[in-house]
This record gives sequence, C-alpha cells and structure tokens, in this order.
Amino acid sequence: MAESITRKTLSPERELDELLIDAEADDEQVQLQPVLLRRPWLLLLGLVLVALNLRPALSSMAPVLGQVSQGLGLNASQAGLLTTLPVLCLGLFAPLAPLLARRFGSERVILGILVTLALGIVVRSSLGVVGVFLGSLMAGASIGIIGVLLPGIVKGDFPQHAGTLTGVYTMALCLGAAMAAGATVPLAQHFDGSWALGLGFWAVPALLAMLVWLPQARQGHGVHKVSYRVRGLWRDPLAWQVTLYMGLQSSLAYIVFGWLPSILIGRGLSPTEAGLVLSGSVIVQLASSLSAPWLATRGKDQRLAIVLVMLTTLAGLFGCLYAPISGLWGWAVLLGLGQGGTFALALTLIVLRSKDAHVAANLSSMAQGVGYTLASMGPFAVGLVHDLSGGWAAVGWIFAVLGLGAIVFGLGAGRALHVRVTSERV
Repeated sequence: MAESITRKTLSPERELDELLIDAEADDEQVQLQPVLLRRPWLLLLGLVLVALNLRPALSSMAPVLGQVSQGLGLNASQAGLLTTLPVLCLGLFAPLAPLLARRFGSERVILGILVTLALGIVVRSSLGVVGVFLGSLMAGASIGIIGVLLPGIVKGDFPQHAGTLTGVYTMALCLGAAMAAGATVPLAQHFDGSWALGLGFWAVPALLAMLVWLPQARQGHGVHKVSYRVRGLWRDPLAWQVTLYMGLQSSLAYIVFGWLPSILIGRGLSPTEAGLVLSGSVIVQLASSLSAPWLATRGKDQRLAIVLVMLTTLAGLFGCLYAPISGLWGWAVLLGLGQGGTFALALTLIVLRSKDAHVAANLSSMAQGVGYTLASMGPFAVGLVHDLSGGWAAVGWIFAVLGLGAIVFGLGAGRALHVRVTSERV
C-alpha cells in the first residue's frame, strides 16, 4: 500500500522528542513496540560509556600529529590523509549500520564494533606506517557504525526521556573528545615520550565500555516491526540542503579535531598547551550543543540560528589562526560555542525536516553517509595547502569557503518545510 505522508501538527520541540532516529528502522523497517530492558540504569551507563568512545580516536591524534609525522616520516599531505581517513570512514560505513542491526540486533553489533574500535586503536599505535593508516580506517569505520545505532536505542528504551538523553549523549561525545585532546600529550610524556603509548591508551576506555555493554548484547532488544520503503528522498532539494549543511559544518569540525593543535604549535604553543586549547574549546561545546536546538525551535524557522552559530564558528577559527596569541583562549571559547551549536543544529534539522521517524531515519542515513564523506575532504585540503604553501595563513581560505557554503545551504535547510517523499508499506 502506498501512502503520501501528511504533515504532523506538532510544535518543533515535540517533533524533536517524537522523531528521534532509529537506525534499525532505516528504509525498510520502523520499530513499533519496544520491549524495555530490565535494568535501564545499566543500559544508560553503557550508552554514556559507548558515546564517550566515539571521539577519542579522532581527537587524540591531533596534539601528537607532529610527533607521529616526524617519527614515521610523513609529509603534510600524508598527515592530512591520516586526519581525513577516519572521517571518510564515518560516511562510507554508516550505511552498513542498519543492515547489520537488522541481521544481528543493534546491541550485539555495538558490542562487536567496540572490539574493532579497540583493535583499531591498538593497530594504529603499534604497527608503523601501515598500522597508523589501517588502524585509523578501522577506528573511523567503527565510530561510523556505532554512531548511527545509538540514537535508535535511546528512542526505543527511553521514549519518555528521549530528548533529555539525546542531550546526555551529545555531552558524552564532547567530553570524550575533550579528554582525549587534553590528555594524550601528558600520557605520552608519562610513557617516556612515546606517542604510540599515548594514542594506544584510548583502547582502554573502549574495552571498559565493551564490558559494561556485554549484558545488553546478551539480553537483546525485542521489537515488533512493520516494513516501509521511502521514495523520492534523493531527488528532494531540501534533503540535499540538509545533507550539504551537515557535511560542510562537519568538515570544519574535523579540521579543528585534526589540525588546530598543529596550527597552534606553528604559532608558538607547546604540544601540551595546544592540546589543552583544543580540549577547552570542545568542553565549551557542551553549553551550546544543549542550548542551540532549544533556542532554534523557539522561532518560526532555524535560519537565523544557523547564520549566528556559523558566524561565531568562523570568528573563532579566524581568531585562532590570525589574532594575537595573547587572546587565544577567548577565540577558542568562541569557536567552541559556535561549533557546538552548528553540530547540534545539524542533528536537529534532520528531525525537523522529517515528517515521521522512518523518514528521519532515511534522511539521517543520507546526511551522514554523504555528509561525512564530503567532510573528509576538509582535513585533507588543509594538509595539502599547508604542504604547498609551507605555512598556515592560506588555510583561512578553506575556512571561508566551507563556512560560507554552510551558511548558503543552511539557509535552505533551515526553512520550516518537510522533505517531500512517498512512504510505501510493504
């Protein structure tokens, strides 16, 4: 039976709670009646620990990238590829998540992928040039798959507190990124200056999360399902605007994760100081990642909010790149406030531009798959431009192009419209 989806008469705040994305309900299935687990506190602890592990593999490399490049003989372009590869895998492997979840169940898939995440971190830090690229690929693929699955588990097991727990999930992401950015250099120094051990340490939290998550994989998540297929999404201009906004703002975010410490070291900071600046900037994202979506849903649409957070992000980036170093912490705080808002709004747009949960699941898959693949080009471009120019000043043009592009597509994505698709029950 084919049915054209009609618009819900919900406020934006209600839509945020009711349209959380379920990866198991991607383009063929949507959950109806989840069976709650018997120990929700243990599931909540597991969710937080898993989320904490979705950024350290990315943000831990940046503070020691110079040492890694020197130790392995990498030039700037190769270092740029090293920062690009995990982000590329976020996009390339995200579409596998729904397929794996429908075959094995989300909980079991997350457990298995935590193992590959820990293994990738170990391989990256222990097998030389081949290992650092292979391990980065494994870690990025693992993060891409888990990141698609967790929101659906939040929706299924905590339906009455979905909005709150999505905020907790986002905070855990930021906290994990901040810890790895700030602690990797001190850890390397503690291990007699070994960058390999400093990077390899982040396999430990992944193993801890795996142990806490083990009961969920044993118990599983029982659901009753009905099949749907969504048509027309890839031909819809609004869907592409959401996707391109997601990709361009993510590109700036992963440039910061991958290159900001190197830029600051080039401006005279020590690796420890540069890592702490990145860590502090990420910590600040906690505030705006929670407040920006709430404020954005108070207006008639999200266009003004998108412009404000992106201009704040660009101001912070240009300040870190060009302004006197004495005011660096102020620019880092501004950067964190902007990027926390841009990321949270990108997730919010997926929900608000969708009419129901299975349309949101499809839009999420499109936005993450295409968006993160596009985002991976930013870190690579920074490494290439630095290699060609011999400095960091020209990188500002990359910031400007990506930021202005995000504003252009964000103005389209921020309109109070829904993507035009047809939903077929099969």
